[in-house]
Amino acid sequence: MTAVRHARPGSEGRPAGRSRLRPADLLLGGLQSLRARSLRAALSALGIAIGIAAGVAVLGISASSRANLLAQLGAEGNLLTVGAGQGFDGSPAPLPGTAEQMIAHIPPVESVTAVGYVPDTTVRRTAAVPAIDSGGISVLAAQPGLLSTLGGSLARGVFLNAATARYPAVVLGAVAAQTLGIDRAPPGTQVYLAGRYFTVIGILRPVPLAPEIDEAALVGFPVANSLLALGGHPTEIYLRAAPDQVQPVANVLPFTADPAQPEGVQVSRPSSILAARAAARTAFTGLFLALGAVAVGIGGVGIANIMVISVLERRAEIGLRRALGAARWHVGTQFLTESLLLSALGGGAGVLLGAAATAGYALHAGQPAVLPGWAVAAGIGVAVGTGAVAGVYPAARAARLAPAEALRGA
Repeated sequence: MTAVRHARPGSEGRPAGRSRLRPADLLLGGLQSLRARSLRAALSALGIAIGIAAGVAVLGISASSRANLLAQLGAEGNLLTVGAGQGFDGSPAPLPGTAEQMIAHIPPVESVTAVGYVPDTTVRRTAAVPAIDSGGISVLAAQPGLLSTLGGSLARGVFLNAATARYPAVVLGAVAAQTLGIDRAPPGTQVYLAGRYFTVIGILRPVPLAPEIDEAALVGFPVANSLLALGGHPTEIYLRAAPDQVQPVANVLPFTADPAQPEGVQVSRPSSILAARAAARTAFTGLFLALGAVAVGIGGVGIANIMVISVLERRAEIGLRRALGAARWHVGTQFLTESLLLSALGGGAGVLLGAAATAGYALHAGQPAVLPGWAVAAGIGVAVGTGAVAGVYPAARAARLAPAEALRGA
């Protein structure tokens, strides 16, 4: 029974029968009632906890991804790419042979490198694999400076250099290596490329700003010209510009790369593409938040249901309290407090679960774990608000019970 202090007749100048209910009494009484029905209370709070956990996790993961994206954009925002559209068969069109040298003479350009697409060339694990099962791996001629310009790194082995670029040596992008089933590059590892075996000397880690590199097999320009009939023309150029001069450089690139046909030159900023891709990935954030809201709503219905049952089970307690002098609002406030405590406990558990999910995702993805303070506050606020709404009807029903009726029906 809830601890209620009842005044004696004439004490402290108050009329007989008047009672007072302190906040501490409300809190203690609510906790005791929930403890007496711990399993039922835990199951009722579960819906609230699941909904709040979903919302907090979505907001935390989104904030972590955004922080990681901003870090990447800060480091990679000065990367530009130059291409010349596509040919009739959909393959990248070549740029003039002088394009790279001309771009390198632009003063704000810090580094520049080129790749050349080798058409009609397949890469397979061995010659026994049918040509149709190439896995969509493209072949690109690359220069030794490609890795430093893109800010990429090696997972295994070494990259192309002045010596290996002249021989049948190949470096595999992360996706290409996975497609071929190659996770290491020990001496003697080979792939079947354009009718001959090339030695795998390295495997790259993923390059977020140049996904085409991930799906490619990279060979040197000299061997691509001599064995694969490339012709020496690049199809795409990567360059780094001074961070505060990126846009001015982008404006003059078409006229510098191909003065004869500048309208055919395509200039892009991979960091913008990365930002758009990240925005597309977060497009479902609203949907997940809506699903979390549905779970919270279901949890609120569960709390309302359990509180109504509690009112019916505790009719004798309600009648006895009313007979001892408790006012209607005392009884109603007590049940409303229990509802608020139940939802607050569910909200607190949901916030902890959401924070754990955010930390786990960030650790797995190698991102900073960011949990906005407002998301935590909103989670607790939504939970308490749901409890308040869910507890209004049971509290009003308990408050309306007359003492005699409650004791008679007990």
